[in-house]
Amino acid sequence: MSRSADGRVPGAPSEAARPLLLQGQDYLFRSPPKCLDFQEQVHRLGMVDEGDGNPQPCVLVLARAADMEMNELSIALAERGIRMARIDADRCVDLPLSVYTDQPLIELDRWLLRPLLVWRRHFELSAVPVEPGTLAGAYAVDQWASVANWLSSRSDWAHVNPSRFSTHLDRLTQLSDASSFGLRVPRTAVTTRPGRTRPGGGRCIVKTAGRHLLEPRPGVQHGLFPRPLETSRASDAPEPAPVIVQEYVPSDTELRVFVVGERCLAYQVDKLDPAQLWVDPDAVRVTPTSISSSLSDRLLALARHWRVQVAAFDLLVTGNDHVFLEINVNCDWRWFEHRAGDNSVSAAVQDWVALRFKELLGAGRAR
Repeated sequence: MSRSADGRVPGAPSEAARPLLLQGQDYLFRSPPKCLDFQEQVHRLGMVDEGDGNPQPCVLVLARAADMEMNELSIALAERGIRMARIDADRCVDLPLSVYTDQPLIELDRWLLRPLLVWRRHFELSAVPVEPGTLAGAYAVDQWASVANWLSSRSDWAHVNPSRFSTHLDRLTQLSDASSFGLRVPRTAVTTRPGRTRPGGGRCIVKTAGRHLLEPRPGVQHGLFPRPLETSRASDAPEPAPVIVQEYVPSDTELRVFVVGERCLAYQVDKLDPAQLWVDPDAVRVTPTSISSSLSDRLLALARHWRVQVAAFDLLVTGNDHVFLEINVNCDWRWFEHRAGDNSVSAAVQDWVALRFKELLGAGRAR
């Protein structure tokens, strides 16, 4: 394919003509579909007892191969004698799987399993390794969409962050609910004409109304990060889809607060730019911190209202006040722990999952 002197493909849209959140984005993450799950590998290698043929109680995870939080959880649960099995979106084609509809059982490879607790994290249909735009690809994605949604909401077993609630927890619903629980939120508009819409009348930030990462091809993710709305932007330049425009709120710092069950674990996040977490992570400072009981109570109340058990709240700190930005249900905590030099969230998640599993086991859910 020929390119012009400035490197652009002839006929391709100019930078100014591209959607606003795709302009200037150079974040690209390749997610290899290589299995790193400890329990899956030792079971495939025959390094564990085959058992007596009865269904084995387990934690079932719907994720993707690069979900390092779940890879770490697999090791932690193995140390506690708890079986974990997984279905990865980027490794699901030709997966030996049978799910019983009249019993809460699945066969995965040669193992008969009885899920007690199901956790769907990063099981994105765009990661299914099929040829985009083909009939066979559309067929596979559609089948997996139906089955994954059913597995993620089936009432035979318990769930972490049940999908029947969390899949509808869009950013706009989050803002209205957070406000009703007494948290301050930025003035916000949703528009296809961001140049004409400035909530609060001053500086504004443009954000995606959907996901932070797009995956147009399996295994290749592109970032959609918050960015300032330039005052020079032409007022009549339309966007191809609605975006979120929020007033810019000056802040002293940011907080990421992980909710794990009934616990809040907070980190102070100091950065110069909203996108710095992704484009220049080494420049971001993360420090463990504490939050007031009043803030903790509100966040836990919101988590209970949304019926999520493991999630992360992002807030701005402005003096003695806190401004709610969003909750991330598919939260990744290992990066924050690495920057802060601790493992408090990992330990809390592993303990919570193990305790919940044993509660379900003791309640007779394994029969």
